[in-house]
Amino acid sequence: MTAATESTVLPERITRFPFPFPRDVYRYSTNVEPAGTRTETAAGGWGEHPVDIDGFYVDELADRARVLAADPDRFQALPHMDIAQWDAMVTLMRMLAEAYPRTFALDRDGDVWRWSNVALDLEQAFAYGQAATLPEPPLLYIGRQIQEDVVLLDQRDGALWGDAGLVTSAADWSLRFDVGMSFLQIHGPVPRIHTEGVIGRAQSFLLGLQAGQRYRRTNWTLTVDRRLDTATETYPEWGRDRRLLAEGPLDDVGHRLHLRVEVQHLIRLGASGALMFLIRTYLLPFDEIALVPEWADRLYRVLEELPEDMADYKGITRTREPGLKWLREYGGVCP
Repeated sequence: MTAATESTVLPERITRFPFPFPRDVYRYSTNVEPAGTRTETAAGGWGEHPVDIDGFYVDELADRARVLAADPDRFQALPHMDIAQWDAMVTLMRMLAEAYPRTFALDRDGDVWRWSNVALDLEQAFAYGQAATLPEPPLLYIGRQIQEDVVLLDQRDGALWGDAGLVTSAADWSLRFDVGMSFLQIHGPVPRIHTEGVIGRAQSFLLGLQAGQRYRRTNWTLTVDRRLDTATETYPEWGRDRRLLAEGPLDDVGHRLHLRVEVQHLIRLGASGALMFLIRTYLLPFDEIALVPEWADRLYRVLEELPEDMADYKGITRTREPGLKWLREYGGVCP
């Protein structure tokens, strides 16, 4: 497939894709900005709502249910995070009802709350803080109804701690392994961010967030096929795909190799004081990126220039060169 002409009508999955590169060179940075405003791109725009519902909603929630059925430990919550779970659930319900009032509703009558999710045909009455009024823990209950992964960070001793979460779309990491670690420990393996002071600045910024404040940032990697679950636990299922893609025909790269973008929202909860970290994963294959010539060219420049240590950490050492070659030969990019 070659790059499209200006008259091409792009599908919504492309026009709403959060293309993450503002320049031809990528380095780790805090790169945070206030949430809830639209970011314009060469194909359209994204970012109006911190919780994003799109055409993949039902399919991605079915995928989450499948992962949880096979591995219930993708949900983790230390005992002291009960209040934060309730706080996160109600906050997410309010955000959904505000952004998509035709699909979601949250009402309250005294101590009784009523939640409605038309898309999944769900109705639930509950009493805040009373576990018996929900079919499962609060974070797990609402997590089954959003496309985002969610991690709750407790704040104590002048640091942040990843003490609860529901993560079924991890990009080669494990919530089971990370739960209970500090923010600095969780990011320990990431190259350059410690020597360049990025992680220290990030934690200082997060510690200063006030109740209700919302910020966002993006992150990215490459994934073979449209697979959300690339957690450490399932590496035997997907790890070899990178080698097989690199050794296979170049024609396959365009539809199999995906740019994987995370839109990460950081929200300070009010009642508990916890920090809610939302991670929404978007996937777009190279042959659809090539339909937006500006994206194809920018992606090529970023991949070509990316230092080896960063490419290795992102797990793209094997797939980078096939991606570059495909963009040159089929994607309309002139080096």
